[in-house]
Amino acid sequence: MNLKDELPLDHHLATVYRYGAGFCGLVLLVFAGLGFADALSAFDTAGDTIAGMTTNVALSVISTVVGLALVVGAVIGGNFASVLNMTVGALFVLSGFAHIFVLDRPANVLGFGMTNVIFSFVMGLVIATFGMYGRVSSKLSHDNPYWRRRHPEQAARERAAATGGARPALEPRPPTTGTR
Repeated sequence: MNLKDELPLDHHLATVYRYGAGFCGLVLLVFAGLGFADALSAFDTAGDTIAGMTTNVALSVISTVVGLALVVGAVIGGNFASVLNMTVGALFVLSGFAHIFVLDRPANVLGFGMTNVIFSFVMGLVIATFGMYGRVSSKLSHDNPYWRRRHPEQAARERAAATGGARPALEPRPPTTGTR
């Protein structure tokens, strides 16, 4: 089964993934645009301050690429936007951790300051939350396509009860390897 088959195109979760990717992408594009408008130097490790954060041309370019990727994800929508949001969110959080270690060092080629690190953590969590919304929880509703995918037997029983008792045939499970 393809990942795109798991979530119907008109499912309400697709809207959350789409708007989340679009909003976060636009925030990054605005930050990058402000950086370019200030005519920054390419790898200035001191970084000029834009919107309370330090930046340089390299960081503006990266922000543009990631922002455009998120906007493209918003246009495509569905599971693609969800997976993209989760991936970009995780990369933002990892970037925050990586840049903590290079603050005030020559290796800080993106000109990160502590506000940038905090922004990376917050933005990463926001983007990842948009991607995980309705997918990751211990209390997903039983009409959620991700819950049905994880609990096929119970979903089949509930579907049979709703259709008058005719139990549909279950798909065979693939054999598991290893011991329990």
